[in-house]
Amino acid sequence: MSTSLSAGGVPRLATIDRIGRGLDVLSLSHARVAAALLALCLLLFLPGQVSLQPMDRDEPRFAQSSKQMLESGDLVDIRFQGEARHKKPVGIYWAQAAAVAAGEALGVPGARTRIGLYRIPSLVGATASVLLAYWAALAFLPQRFALLAAALYGACLMLSAEAHLAKTDALLAACATASLGALARAWLWRPNSHAREGLPAHPLSPLGGVLGVPSAPGRSAFLAFWLGIALGILVKGPMVPLFVVLPALILSVVARSGRWLLALKPWAGLALTLLLVAPWFAAIAWKSGGAFYAEAVGHDMLGKVGGAAERHWGPPGAYALAFFAIFWPGAAFAAMSLPLAWRERRSAAMAFLIAAVLPAWLIFEAVPTKLPHYVLPLMPWLAILTALALSRGALDPRRRGARLTALLVPAIPVALTLGLCLAGWRLDNHTIPWAALPLLAAACGVSALAWMAFAQGRAERSLVLGVLASALLGPAVLGVAQLSLPALKVSPRLAALRDRMACPDPQVASLGYREPSLVFLIGTGLALPADGPAARDFLAGGGCRLLFVEARDRDAFNAAWPVGRPAPAPLAEVEGFNLNTGRRVFVTAYAVIP
Repeated sequence: MSTSLSAGGVPRLATIDRIGRGLDVLSLSHARVAAALLALCLLLFLPGQVSLQPMDRDEPRFAQSSKQMLESGDLVDIRFQGEARHKKPVGIYWAQAAAVAAGEALGVPGARTRIGLYRIPSLVGATASVLLAYWAALAFLPQRFALLAAALYGACLMLSAEAHLAKTDALLAACATASLGALARAWLWRPNSHAREGLPAHPLSPLGGVLGVPSAPGRSAFLAFWLGIALGILVKGPMVPLFVVLPALILSVVARSGRWLLALKPWAGLALTLLLVAPWFAAIAWKSGGAFYAEAVGHDMLGKVGGAAERHWGPPGAYALAFFAIFWPGAAFAAMSLPLAWRERRSAAMAFLIAAVLPAWLIFEAVPTKLPHYVLPLMPWLAILTALALSRGALDPRRRGARLTALLVPAIPVALTLGLCLAGWRLDNHTIPWAALPLLAAACGVSALAWMAFAQGRAERSLVLGVLASALLGPAVLGVAQLSLPALKVSPRLAALRDRMACPDPQVASLGYREPSLVFLIGTGLALPADGPAARDFLAGGGCRLLFVEARDRDAFNAAWPVGRPAPAPLAEVEGFNLNTGRRVFVTAYAVIP
């Protein structure tokens, strides 16, 4: 045990030992672990939930459709303004509508345009996925290392981002983690199969003893597996079944039998799944006349497989590169764990981890459409692999390239800090996010300490410091720095003009600027005229009216007015930056007040 002397000559434990003792104390019971992980999730995911603007384009599309579900009372058909939104099943819309209805019942003012309420299902889903990652890790690791694996997954940047977005992916990650965690238990439990196949019954503990065959999957595993699949289907169609079926098939080939799946009671589980998902799928088929399936399967899903949907193209290997950012701070250590996975690929634990990650990863790399959140459900298993490597002593700085790879730990927060300062300087009239700089500097400093700890052979301390750095970086960026970047908040600034008008409930239209966030903030009735004459007719229609005109359409709008009767004087101008198009936007507001 490493010790040092205090000023009075009294021995004291080194930092590494204090960290180790802290992990030991936290892992004394499942309740302590759950409380620690819950506290970590709240620290990572809560800042920015209310203040971060609706992030175009997907988030406000989901939120607006959920809002219209409340407005219409139609819990089957999904619509964005007058357009049918037949891309995803109904699960996320039900969850968001329920959260907003609860907010209204509790008296939250303007609940239906409070984006933070629509983000509650994502916040819950991200938190649940971390707790489920701990439960899943217990099939592979003792509590101490399972805690570290779950914390490493919870700290990853991609999960933190999805926890702040009112979309499907955080809930999807929770469903996939539940189902795959139960599948892992069924695989590792297989009675008498390990000796026959020459596979160890269970991964070795870090002390060298065998933990033994896990108990047979019980009711909790059955419910986790099938509820994860059923809810996952309602949230994002075939994705959870894809994540589950691929490893189940591959492992059955490895074991030369699929009988191990009988532990999950497939017939009872399929009946439960059909009972939960069939009513809505039948109702939407009847109500849409089959249009939902034509759009969701024929256009949305197959369109992403056959081409780059919505300009989100990426070459094969794009996820392997993006991984080092989206799984920060654990990505560098996960990469170092891959040789161990290959060496022990015949063990039951490694066989499952490889089957859970590699086939799905290769499919995503092959599909032309690339979005970083697609691989998020694979992150818990890479975190478990990293913790396994730590327990085996495989995270060794003496290996070739290890210290250089670990430099990614401080590189990401340093790059984010510089990027935020540059963005503020260029986009917001030489503004620097001063309020966020102390937290950003602390994140950079702690991540540098994490690298130093790894370089000194203290891998466990390095991982813990990486999690701490993420707990500083996430709130700094999403909770504080974004408040200093008004250029990115074009839609909220336009909506504020409507709220400041002297007349109540003005009719609002927007020419050129059509971001879904504006529809969400203004309301379902936002008019979107097609051209300058249509915008002129809207403004001349009588009553209290407000019109937004983007710079590209301003000349056409002005030319639509007759000679001698020019357009009204502008009420205000809003300049900002559109993250989706990557260009500046200039929007002029015109008002008619009776």
